Amino acid sequence: MKREIIITGDGSKTIHIPEWDEQYHSKHGAIQEAQHVFLKMGLHHYVSQPSYQKETPIAILEMGFGTGLNALLTFFEAQKLGTPVDYTGIEAYPITTEEVHAMEYVSLVKEKEVQQVYDTLHSTVWESKEVISTTFQLTKRQQRFEAIVDENMFDLVYFDAFGARVQPELWGEVIFKKMYTALREKGVLVTYAAKGSVRRAMQAVGFDVERLPGPPGKREMLRATKL
Repeated sequence: MKREIIITGDGSKTIHIPEWDEQYHSKHGAIQEAQHVFLKMGLHHYVSQPSYQKETPIAILEMGFGTGLNALLTFFEAQKLGTPVDYTGIEAYPITTEEVHAMEYVSLVKEKEVQQVYDTLHSTVWESKEVISTTFQLTKRQQRFEAIVDENMFDLVYFDAFGARVQPELWGEVIFKKMYTALREKGVLVTYAAKGSVRRAMQAVGFDVERLPGPPGKREMLRATKL
C-alpha cells in the first residue's frame, strides 16, 4: 500500500496512506497529539496515581509503533520524570529506513541527542528486549493486533491504531478484551478515539471509561482503566 510523507499542523511530519485517506498521526499536529494523548493523559496520569511506585518500571504497550514518535517522546519524558520504562511496540508493517530518516523530528523535539535516540529506537533488533538507556528498555514485536496473547503484563497501553473508519475490526470487543487481559490491575489505556461505539466496546469488556478533552483538532478522547 502506497505511503507518503506529509507535514502536519504543528510542522512535524507523519505518514499518509492515500488509499485510505488516513495518517499515522493527526494531520492537525503529530507531536501535539502524541504529547496530549499519550504523555499527558496516559503517562503523567499513571505516575500521579497513589499506587504508583517510582522505582518500579512502567510497562508500556504501544499498539501501532509506526514512526516511533510516541516511543521517542516517552523516552525523554521518562528521563524528566525519573521513572524507568519498559516499552513494547507492536507493529505489523514496520516503516522503511528511508521513511525513518524523512521524519526529521530532530528539528522539533527540543532534546539533546534526539537523532541518535530516534535512530537507535529504529535500529534495534525486532523480537528482542534492548537497553536504550538506564531509564528505557525497548522491545519491538512485528505482530498483528489479533495475535496478541499477553496476560497481566502491562501498566499502560498507548492504543494508536488506524482509525475505526478504515480498520473497524481493531476497535471492537475482541481487541479490547485482549487489551484488558494484557493490562495489570489498575492499568490504563489511552487513545485519541472518542466514538461512542469504541467507548461501548471498552465498557463491554470491563473497562471504566472516561471522556477527556482531545488533542488539537479533536473535541474528545478516551481513557480506560482496568478496575
